[in-house]
Amino acid sequence: QVQLVESGGGLVQAGGSLRLSCAASGRTGSTYDMGWFRQAPGKEREFVSAINWNGGMTRYVESVKGRFTISRDAAKNTVYLQMNSLKPEDTAVYYCAAGPARRTVVATPTLYNYWGQGTQVTVSS
Repeated sequence: QVQLVESGGGLVQAGGSLRLSCAASGRTGSTYDMGWFRQAPGKEREFVSAINWNGGMTRYVESVKGRFTISRDAAKNTVYLQMNSLKPEDTAVYYCAAGPARRTVVATPTLYNYWGQGTQVTVSS
């Protein structure tokens, strides 16, 4: 089992920045790909970004490319999502997820086995 705890959400004005963190505990000795997803009220959960087990491969949804950066610190078992130039449409609950290491990072939620509880990000206009 892997436990994931997100932090770093909050309220920010449009154009501002936030950094989300996802701390993993439990069976972290196994290799996992990590992903960030978000869900706005009344909408389905949406892929945001993912990083492979060794940090050598990343993937982003088109709407956040150039604004968000995913990274991971293996020593701290933590994954980060640096979010810059935030827009009101980025408002959502952001979830961290872990899945088995694959040849490519995947965007499908059902391919991730473990999920955090989510952290709210609100961007005001």
